[in-house]
Amino acid sequence: MSITQARFTTQLRTWVLIAGLTALLVAIGAVLGGKFLYIFVVFAVLMNVFGYWFSDKIALAASRAKPVSEQEAPQLYKILRELTARADLPMPRVYTIPSDQPNAFATGRNAKHAAVAVTDGLMRYLPEDQIRGVLAHELSHVKNHDILVTTIAAMIAAAISTVANILQFSFLFGGLGSDDEESPLGFIGALATIILAPIAAMLLQLAVSRQREFLADATGARILGTGKPLADALETLEKGVQAVPLNVNPAVAALYIVHPFRGGGMANLFSTHPPLAERIRRLHEYDAAQGIHYG
Repeated sequence: MSITQARFTTQLRTWVLIAGLTALLVAIGAVLGGKFLYIFVVFAVLMNVFGYWFSDKIALAASRAKPVSEQEAPQLYKILRELTARADLPMPRVYTIPSDQPNAFATGRNAKHAAVAVTDGLMRYLPEDQIRGVLAHELSHVKNHDILVTTIAAMIAAAISTVANILQFSFLFGGLGSDDEESPLGFIGALATIILAPIAAMLLQLAVSRQREFLADATGARILGTGKPLADALETLEKGVQAVPLNVNPAVAALYIVHPFRGGGMANLFSTHPPLAERIRRLHEYDAAQGIHYG
């Protein structure tokens, strides 16, 4: 599969998943009814809009990232200037994170407000071609509007979870009232909503996040003209995560190019990132489709 085909397929899967989240929310509303619940749905939406608008400030503060000048990090700025020119993006704000674990993330609600943060370990331990691969991936998140897409998914999932929480409290403090009696599924539908809807919403939201990681990989490979630098970097980053802990708020862990915490087994089902082996395989597949073969 070519990079263009892979990007289209991944974009399509993303919006199918978001449509699934939307359909789940609509179905819950159809089953339960009741104007009272809409107040809490609106509250969940407003919380996510706030998170979207201030996403860069929240993520950078939670990661203890500090702004760095071109004089302090000339190599980093040089690579970013080259890649932003290739990707037709404005230069982002540049930050470093005081950690020996090689890792990086991008944030910001749009290209004009984008920021890229890299750990000290990324610049210290990775060769320049792998740094380019990592930064191409992060700039791809900006180019693909991933903060907006993931916020939409989070907003719908949060609304579903809020409805389920309100229903749970309703059961504890007096039941659902007359609206429940008029509902076609009644008590069983409400109970299923409380138990199953938040789990389904979370799994769909995580699936959206994983698809955006695949898309950023494909876009980064297209910016570079090859997927090999990023594939090699992912292998190096995986070893770094296993060897060096990263002291970071779990709330922003999903932003990083590789998940900064060790995981495995059942944890992969609830991971915001696809398996690294699959990401590397796809990058090699992209190159093979272009006739690029490694010696």
